[in-house]
Amino acid sequence: MLARLDARAPTFHAFTIPDHEDLPATSDGEPPMTPLTPRDRGRRFRMFGAAGAGLLLVPLAACGPGDSGGSGAIKIGVPAPLSGDSASAGQDILAAAKVAADEINKAGGVDGRRIQIVEADDQCSAQQGAQAAQKLLNSGVVAVAGGYCSGAAVPAIPIYGRRGVPFVMDASTNPSLTDGGKGKVFRTCGRDDNQGLVAAKFMTGPLGAKRIALLHDNTTYAKGLADAAAGSARRAGGQVVYENALQPGQSDYGPVLTKIASTRPDVLYFTGYFAEAGLLMKQRERLGLKFTLMGGDATTDSTVLKTAGSAAGGYIATTAPLAKDLPAAATFVSAYKAANNADPGPFSVYEYDAVKVVAKAVDDAGSTRGAAITEALHKIKDFPGITGPITFDAKGDRTDPLYITVQVRNGAFTAYKKLDASGATWVDAKTS
Repeated sequence: MLARLDARAPTFHAFTIPDHEDLPATSDGEPPMTPLTPRDRGRRFRMFGAAGAGLLLVPLAACGPGDSGGSGAIKIGVPAPLSGDSASAGQDILAAAKVAADEINKAGGVDGRRIQIVEADDQCSAQQGAQAAQKLLNSGVVAVAGGYCSGAAVPAIPIYGRRGVPFVMDASTNPSLTDGGKGKVFRTCGRDDNQGLVAAKFMTGPLGAKRIALLHDNTTYAKGLADAAAGSARRAGGQVVYENALQPGQSDYGPVLTKIASTRPDVLYFTGYFAEAGLLMKQRERLGLKFTLMGGDATTDSTVLKTAGSAAGGYIATTAPLAKDLPAAATFVSAYKAANNADPGPFSVYEYDAVKVVAKAVDDAGSTRGAAITEALHKIKDFPGITGPITFDAKGDRTDPLYITVQVRNGAFTAYKKLDASGATWVDAKTS
């Protein structure tokens, strides 16, 4: 049972997504892509979803009228940071997309056509995010499944939107992305206003924190999560004694930590990325600071454990459930390990589900036209993802997202606490 979030979640005011020049399109505004071949009469099956440890056979409907012949691979774009400080997360996302595509192709593809993953490095930056989007469109993708940094997604969304290409995000969690996505943007992950509420409830609940410090890095994701957590913490009765940004990419955050310590916080919630989180853990221990250190879902990459070493012990983060804690992900975890000789990262399962739900929408639409795929995505109900049933609301967000807390124990992130179905009581985080 997924824990439902408090209906009093804070309102997040979306900023305006910047405009971009139109890209070439056909006369009806759709990208010049070829519809799928009509299916034979009757019902057939393809493997798209996963339930439990095995794969679920999903019945396919017949193509709608007016579709014409098509051939060749169906291209799905995957934008992610494949270089730079967040490269390990991006490479993990790309690897998960390939696992999903390989399963679909081994099962016969979509109407006999292979799924082809087309990658683009967005480097977690706005400029590169726009360039990655243009690259993917130029390569002929029919949909996009990916994204890690919200800041890279902001300029990409209108570029995809002008061509009518739907974008299913696996890790970009800033609320503005779907709020301003004009119905063409979807998420298999949650939103930061939801995560901020969970973080505030945990800090003021199980941690018993009265004085709360918030540290971000001024990126779209980190600033948005910090603001959401601050508002929720105040409503929960906590006092926000510090809220400011660090400069990412530095080697010494001792002065920042010392300044925070002077405000006498019970807990510091860091909403930035894992490269800085590892240093904060290590330098907090070196300085002998006693306040609890927590982080958001961008701090759960395994790289942080290598950076922090023993200083990571006891660290707590808010996150969506990890692959190893999802019983339905067992088959995926095995396939990922076999293909990559490594454990899947924190957003791998959400990327896997993003590719699978895109493929299901292409099949349901019986077309590779962006508008048809978008319409099919909105119609999907309770798709059996390995992260749980997936249904999108009118904005494109999951209707029932789940956030839990994890804690570093014995050198690994381990499921710790989650809210029960009422959203009021914390229980052991055992995902079913």
